[in-house]
Order: sequence, then C-alpha cells, then structure tokens
Amino acid sequence: MTSVDLSDEECRTLLRARTLGRVALVSGALPMIIPVEYVFDEACITFRAEHDVKLQAATPGDVVAFEVDAYDPESGDVASVQVLGRTSMYTEPAHSAVTPRPEYVRLHCEIVSGRRVRAPRL
Repeated sequence: MTSVDLSDEECRTLLRARTLGRVALVSGALPMIIPVEYVFDEACITFRAEHDVKLQAATPGDVVAFEVDAYDPESGDVASVQVLGRTSMYTEPAHSAVTPRPEYVRLHCEIVSGRRVRAPRL
C-alpha cells in the first residue's frame, strides 16, 4: 500500500466535489463523529446544526475536525482530506413566526491536509 500527501489544491478540489462529510468533536469528554451535509467556499465549511443536539451545543471558537473521503473503484485510490479549525455560528433570519430559524455551523479552515492511498487490488 502506497500513500502520498495531497496538495492544497487537490484537498480543496475534493472538498468542493463532495457534499457529505464527518465532523469530529468532543462532547462530555468523549469523542463523537457526526455525518453532515456541507458546502465548501474555500475558507469555510458550512453545515446545518439544528438536527443534532451536539452540533447545536457548539460555541463560537470551538475547535473541531472535519473529514471527507473519496474512493475511485477504477484505480483503487482512496483520498481523504482532514480540516481543523474554529467554529462560528450563523442563524438565518426567521421566515415566519412558526418556522424555526435554520442554524448553521461554519468551520473556518485553518489547517487542511490530505492523503491518497493506493491499496493493492485483491
């Protein structure tokens, strides 16, 4: 099995190409990994928080980790990108009194790294 580092541009290309990733955080001194749908805009990863109580508990400045993977069945390559950064919260303005306001977490991409692994075919 060979492994190579991804360039910053390769990492950002993978982040742009995907919409499902995983957020890793600490809750009650225990690690948690939560799948999220996200958008990437070069400086931040943004995902909804209101469907998960642990994400709702995020406070501005929390440090979290994020990961996204891709598998190419043709080559057998697996690429994985990890992001570390601090969070900020964003709440959309209310559309009506009965509709809850969507809440989002923005992960500011402070450290972005990735690796590509080529596993031998079985």
